[in-house]
Amino acid sequence: QVQLVESGGGLVQPGGSLRLSCAASGSIFSIYAMNWFRQGPGKQRDLVASITRSGNANYADSVKGRFTISRDNAKNTVYLQMNSLKPEDTAVYYCNADIVRIGQIQLVTNYWGQGTQVTVSS
Repeated sequence: QVQLVESGGGLVQPGGSLRLSCAASGSIFSIYAMNWFRQGPGKQRDLVASITRSGNANYADSVKGRFTISRDNAKNTVYLQMNSLKPEDTAVYYCNADIVRIGQIQLVTNYWGQGTQVTVSS
């Protein structure tokens, strides 16, 4: 089995910073793209940032210049550094990854974490 576990969410004032982490564990052979999504109250789940195994990153326009995605392939972990946070960044943040499992190297499976709440409020 494979699990993605997020951490680092919480309550922060506008203009503040948070760093989210997501660690993948289990019978992992390789991880391709790793992504962060978010879902605000009453909204759909949207892609925030993505990063390839080689480190190429892409961002939603709403977070460009404020958020930075990075990964540590040795630790099977992806991070999201969030700076200059705004109330509209309030959402549940989900980690997502394309993973090849040991013993199933012909198959790429997409996995989701359970989500971590980020609340930006004064």
